[in-house]
Amino acid sequence: MLAAGLCFGQFRPGNSGNLVQLEGGLAVNEDELHTARETDTHSSATPNWTNAPGFERDVFTFTRVIFKSATDLSSNRGRLRWLGWWVDYPDADLNLSYRLQQLTSITTDPDGRVLKLTDPTLFQYPLLYMEHAGYMRLSEEEVVILRNYLLCGGALFVNDFWGSEEWDGFAGQINRVLPGRNWTELTTDHPIFSCVYDLRGPMQKLQVPTIQFWNRSFDPNHPDAPQQTIFRGEGSEEMHVRALLDDHRRIMILAIHNSDISDGWEREQANETYFNQYSERVAYPLGVNIIFYLMTH
Repeated sequence: MLAAGLCFGQFRPGNSGNLVQLEGGLAVNEDELHTARETDTHSSATPNWTNAPGFERDVFTFTRVIFKSATDLSSNRGRLRWLGWWVDYPDADLNLSYRLQQLTSITTDPDGRVLKLTDPTLFQYPLLYMEHAGYMRLSEEEVVILRNYLLCGGALFVNDFWGSEEWDGFAGQINRVLPGRNWTELTTDHPIFSCVYDLRGPMQKLQVPTIQFWNRSFDPNHPDAPQQTIFRGEGSEEMHVRALLDDHRRIMILAIHNSDISDGWEREQANETYFNQYSERVAYPLGVNIIFYLMTH
């Protein structure tokens, strides 16, 4: 029992050090990760593909950021407090990359990328992705690097964090990166919601529940009914899409708050109803739109 306890303490998500335990129980070293493909999948077999010889680098690469999360227990969010950058990894990354390759003219990297903000290759990737960043804690070095990255034209896409507590934590860290800039609340009239797939309409219809908490009796024709079986925290009921803009009104950071579209990418074969209702209708179309818009604007 003592040995098991020590092992759990060593690999517990959010623990100090560089070892983290992913969904499915696999432990990985953050210092040794380079691509999503090198990490075993945990929800479904992810597709693989190859690109034309000689053009392997002429692709879009889905790039997930590794970051540290606060490890104190002052939050009242219980076990959800430990969720970090690794949620839905690597399945979501690889499945979305494949769908981009399959459904659009975008050629994508079949391996994806996972890196820290301090990685010297960071500026080779024009779009970064973060997940569960509500308790993110950036070092002073990371703050400076991310600021330079965004001001040089890079974009950041953030998803799957819930409630006012997590929003305040994330926004506080971003205020260190880009102090004094205000968030813009987007509506579905913004072209990002119609540039490829037409998703205009009530924003709440784009909310995707985490599959483990999904209310399977939810009726989309009655939007006031709860989509999830647990409470995700004060301020978690309504989905928001917010943006930080540069001086030319271009999006530097796009944050989806109170929706888990990455679960729609990750759970390809977990449940047919969930796939039909959320993956096919919301998660993939919105993911495609966001990447297309940010990469062309």
